[in-house]
Amino acid sequence: MEIIKLWKPQDLFVIKSPKQSLRLVLLVFAVVCGIYILSMCINQTSNYLLQAKSLSIHVINRHTCHYPIFQEEDIHYLHFPKPQTFSREECACNPVRFFAILSMQRSGSGWFETLLNSHINVSSNGEIFGAKSRRTNASVILDIMDNVFNLDWVSSSSKNECSAAIGFKWMLNQGALEYHEEIVDYFNRRGVSAILLFRRNLLRRVISLLANSYDKDAKPLNGTHKSHTHSPYEAEVLAKYKPEVNMSLLIPNLRHAQRKANRALECFKSTRHILLYYEDIVQNRTKLADVQEFLGLPQRELRSGQVKIHKGPLSQQIKNWDEVQKKLKGTPYETFLKED
Repeated sequence: MEIIKLWKPQDLFVIKSPKQSLRLVLLVFAVVCGIYILSMCINQTSNYLLQAKSLSIHVINRHTCHYPIFQEEDIHYLHFPKPQTFSREECACNPVRFFAILSMQRSGSGWFETLLNSHINVSSNGEIFGAKSRRTNASVILDIMDNVFNLDWVSSSSKNECSAAIGFKWMLNQGALEYHEEIVDYFNRRGVSAILLFRRNLLRRVISLLANSYDKDAKPLNGTHKSHTHSPYEAEVLAKYKPEVNMSLLIPNLRHAQRKANRALECFKSTRHILLYYEDIVQNRTKLADVQEFLGLPQRELRSGQVKIHKGPLSQQIKNWDEVQKKLKGTPYETFLKED
């Protein structure tokens, strides 16, 4: 008579031999490893696709573009403008960075901009907000910036198709501080980088302002006013004038300039920015390499055709030098009397 053995649930967990036990352990290990590897691959693929998606937005309606792998934090600052006035043609796949040079009059910004424009891939369009009609309110300012960054602003500096960086020069008294909240929001939203350029020696800036004001009226260069010179002869002619500094206005003017620079730093601190000083660029040209890196540009030797007007010690440039020395001694501005 055949005996039927009833199956019990606990028999499922009975390992009947060491060989079977080893196989089960290996199987479980392989499954766990496979799941871990698969999850890692999915995670990396997701990150890659996230970057690819951010860049591919600009590829859909363009040529087949092959991009290098950009850092994720850089993607917001890479742009692909669609100008209405021309076609970027073969350069349509080249990303463009947006920038603005924020500075004050007679702080070296004109010279600095010519250095930037000597780079074949940079278009800096000068003081576009110099005209009061272009800065009547925040809305007008933002519309003009849209025009510039869309590559539709026409100026002698426009390189159009293959620009890798497009921007302009902006004096702080041309609406940059007055509408700073709207402008900072625009910079952060549109991915505009700010280059803050100031002078360390504000007394030299005062001398430059006075000399430039004199030149506007006197026009010693054949009846022509020149804010910047391009020959040693022109620089020599303009340097002959030694301004007399108003003692009652000297410290208030220095204080005002210092406060304005500090306010600009405070207003634009939330933007992607770089801080530069004119004296540092003059004495250390590696600062220009830092700027090119900041703008994501291929490194080039930058040159300017401008010739410096005021050279040498301040004592030879100020008519009432002794009064100036006496006025600034013992004040926070005494250091300006020393050589740069």
